[in-house]
Amino acid sequence: MRRLTIAITGASGAALGVEALRLAAAEPDIETHLVVTGAGLQTLHQETDLSFGELKGLADHVHKNHDLGGPLASGSYRCDAMIVAPCSVTTLSAIANSYDANLVVRAADVMLKERRPVVLLFRETPFHLGHIKLMEQVTMNGGIVMPPMPAFYLRPETIEEVVAQTVGRAFDLAGMPLDGTRRWSGVAVREERDDD
Repeated sequence: MRRLTIAITGASGAALGVEALRLAAAEPDIETHLVVTGAGLQTLHQETDLSFGELKGLADHVHKNHDLGGPLASGSYRCDAMIVAPCSVTTLSAIANSYDANLVVRAADVMLKERRPVVLLFRETPFHLGHIKLMEQVTMNGGIVMPPMPAFYLRPETIEEVVAQTVGRAFDLAGMPLDGTRRWSGVAVREERDDD
C-alpha cells in the first residue's frame, strides 16, 4: 500500500485538492492522508459545494493541521509522496524556510529531509522576485513546484478536464502515475492543400 499525503491550503483552487482525493480514492493501492489549513477550509467553502465532512469522506485518514505530534510529523512514519493542492504563498514560504509551525509544513519538511517527493501546486500569478526565490529554495531543497498550468494541446472543453489533467500530472511527479491521465502523443500533422 502506497501512502500519499494531500494538503489543501488557502490559495484559490480547492478543486485541485478535491480532485487529488477523488483520483486517489479510485486507486486501491493508495492510502490518503488529508490535512487542511483553516484558510484552505474557507476556500473550499467559497469555491465548492462540498462540506468539510464530505471532503473528509474522500480521504482514508484526516489529520488536524495543529497536530504536530501526529504520524506525518516524523520521518519514521513511511509516507511515499505529498501533494499540496493548492499551495498558497504562505505555505510555499514556510516550506522554503522550514518554518514547521503546522502539520502541512512539518509533513512537507519531513518528506524533503527523507528525500521523498513533494509536489506544490503553487497558485499565484503573476510572480514577483520573492515568489521566484521561494520557488528556487524549495527546488534546491528537493521539492517540485508545479504551478497548475492548463495543457491546451489536449483541447480541454471543461474546467473539470483542466483540473483532472493538472492533478494527473502532479501524480506523475509524485511517482504515482495514474492510467487515466491524458498524455502528449506527438504533433498530429495536417496536410494543407495548396490550390494555387
